[in-house]
Amino acid sequence: MSTEDNSDHAFTAKSLSGVNPEHNYSGALSFARRKYSKDLAAADLAVTGIPFDTATTNRPGARFGPRGIRAASTEVAWQRNWPWEFDALELLKIADYGDCSFDQGRPEEVPNQIQAHIETILNTDTAVLSLGGDHFLTLPILRAHVKKYGPVSLLHFDAHTDTWKDEAGRIDHGTMFFHAVKEGLVIPEESVQVGIRTTNDEPLGFNIFHADWIHKHGVEKLIDNIKNILEDHKTYLTFDIDCVDPAFAPGTGTPVCGGLSSAQVLQILRGLRGMNLIGMDLVEVSPPYDHAEITSLLAAFIAYDFIALYAARHKLGEKF
Repeated sequence: MSTEDNSDHAFTAKSLSGVNPEHNYSGALSFARRKYSKDLAAADLAVTGIPFDTATTNRPGARFGPRGIRAASTEVAWQRNWPWEFDALELLKIADYGDCSFDQGRPEEVPNQIQAHIETILNTDTAVLSLGGDHFLTLPILRAHVKKYGPVSLLHFDAHTDTWKDEAGRIDHGTMFFHAVKEGLVIPEESVQVGIRTTNDEPLGFNIFHADWIHKHGVEKLIDNIKNILEDHKTYLTFDIDCVDPAFAPGTGTPVCGGLSSAQVLQILRGLRGMNLIGMDLVEVSPPYDHAEITSLLAAFIAYDFIALYAARHKLGEKF
């Protein structure tokens, strides 16, 4: 390939869409080599990092998740995403908006800072893919989306329900969806939790498909159930990487054995094309606990499928 203008496309790209060849192992990093830009006037989708992990209850390190996912995403940036028959990077104008800024010394202010960051993007009529960071960040992100869209259905992949009771308003990555229900942000009976394998006796009305159920009944039956519940409801998609078994994704803060495989989660996501997706995040990737970058790499592939799902609905007009 020519060496002229063939590097650092995060800064030198002339367009927010399209694929430019660049060595996987060099160049300025952005998600999937998208152009870094704070100008979203022409953008369909913004990718942003939220490097916050002080709500973690076990192993920290998810603050390095956005950087790790961006680095791994060079592996998916050079070709059409298999097995999709269209190229989402050609269909969508995508900018890497950089990271959310906050003062880690004033943790009580961080939720509002995250919410304001997401609102700034949404106010340009640009959709958001957020890269975490620990899972607490989904709560302020949901608040921002509900201001724009009203209450939403939640499609939640996780080993934990994250609905533990919390009347004190803690900044905690295990209580966000307790607050989301109590605040009326999500409609639990129209929402789905996938891959759960920890005990919580207060499901708050969510439709839960435990990991064991999926292993017994299979991915296709799960996909059918998810479609029947979500229908055409406005859906926010949140994916905690610990939904995946630690054999496939060891780089996370609260790993739980018995989870889904890489192949299963990718098959599930690709089976949901047509859902009314209005926003999405991918959280809890902790590179310090990773091995050979396999968790960050899986996260990059999952995020790429998120983008394809968004394109299928909002550019190709597909519905369930």
